[in-house]
Amino acid sequence: MPANSKDCLKPVSGRYTGRFAPSPTGPLHFGSLTAALASYLDARAASGDWLVRIEDIDPPREQPGSSELILKALETYGLHWDGEVLFQHSRLDAYREVLENLKQKHLAYPCTCTRKELAEYLPSYPGFCRTKTGIPEVHHAIRFNSEDQTLTFTDRLQGSQTFRLKELGDFVVFRKDGLFAYQLAVTVDDEYQGITDIVRGIDLIDSTPRQIALQQALGFHQPRYAHLPVITNELGDKLSKQNKADPLPLKNPQPVLLKAMRAIGLPVDNHVAGATLSDMLLWAKGRWDLRTLHNQKIIPEASLA
Repeated sequence: MPANSKDCLKPVSGRYTGRFAPSPTGPLHFGSLTAALASYLDARAASGDWLVRIEDIDPPREQPGSSELILKALETYGLHWDGEVLFQHSRLDAYREVLENLKQKHLAYPCTCTRKELAEYLPSYPGFCRTKTGIPEVHHAIRFNSEDQTLTFTDRLQGSQTFRLKELGDFVVFRKDGLFAYQLAVTVDDEYQGITDIVRGIDLIDSTPRQIALQQALGFHQPRYAHLPVITNELGDKLSKQNKADPLPLKNPQPVLLKAMRAIGLPVDNHVAGATLSDMLLWAKGRWDLRTLHNQKIIPEASLA
């Protein structure tokens, strides 16, 4: 299907469809693996599809070769996806179409505010440009007008969640540097791919009300969400590329996969430790229960030794 087709906004089916959607800013690390594994098992346990999307719309942050390393790591750990990998750089026409839709509904507006001007208000946005008219002659971002909604959703792990969008502020959907913003692209692609269930880290939970607001404005369906506890290092910080987390080893993956299984609550025993990757994952699928992670926010990596 062409990326600029009018049909690009329709969900493909009602079947359980999950996804893992990393950004190619570096290789996967252990925290990435636990998120991918939980998402994968949740889909497979529901006899659903598991898709992989590479969110490559931020070239200044991307590292050459990272997409290939990410896909190689998933294959090395036995996490085989369904269908073709979707690369966001191929979807720019779809994002442009949706952005125009928001403008026509008066739900998106140009913003010329600088970081310096907003420093004392961050992370919220006080709406300085919301009522301005006309198209600025200078470089500007495009913000979504959240209309100060209050949104509530039920997270499968973290329970009922309520967010006041006035506190989160009108968020950017098109950046001043000419790039589409994460919130817009991820919302459009979740709809395009028919994503029914999103299993991801709790560090992204405050993105969810923003994405729900966009879904409602565009008439999209709303997936179910489950926000996993994040893996933390010895300093209590989330494992991340920014914190220089070690890349996943691409040789002898079984011990690291076992550690990831423990992290997401699976009762690993000696029998599993001696199995092949495919048998390990088949065993894990049969025992997967997302509820074992209920209300957990962090998992120290040191506790998994």
